[in-house]
Amino acid sequence: MKTGLQWYAVYTKPCWEKKVAGQMAMHSIEHYCPLQKIQRKWSDRKKIIMEPLFKSYVFVRVNDKQQAAVRQVSGVVSFVQYLGKPAIVRDDEIDTIRQFLNEYRNIRLERMEFNVNDRVKVLSGPFMQMEGDVLEVKHKTVKVLLPSLGFLMTAEIEKHNLVK
Repeated sequence: MKTGLQWYAVYTKPCWEKKVAGQMAMHSIEHYCPLQKIQRKWSDRKKIIMEPLFKSYVFVRVNDKQQAAVRQVSGVVSFVQYLGKPAIVRDDEIDTIRQFLNEYRNIRLERMEFNVNDRVKVLSGPFMQMEGDVLEVKHKTVKVLLPSLGFLMTAEIEKHNLVK
């Protein structure tokens, strides 16, 4: 693993997430564009499409020197900023997104406000005894907070997704 590599979120032009990801691949820039399967219905047919989970966001894993190359990619508007600097997305949050997409379908994102020290300990369910940014496991819904992005992922728990 190269030292100094951090995950960042970049804003893209509207509906350019997959195009930007393709451009990142062409420039050999490590990236992640979380996609989920969505069924769309037209008057004459139904089709499964891969839709970006985060609208107008693509994640890149670069060092400080590579940030200029990211800004030059067609479709990139800017880095998501925090206190005037590109906001770092923690590795474990990227891992959480990947795991969440592997385990659940029909994921919705909700923008939410949170306090820096909000931590929870899950007392029951599949995430029992875990501490961290899981906000709620209730009935058939699981919620996971991604603090550096300010998003709450929500998914319906299906029978085959339950871990014993």
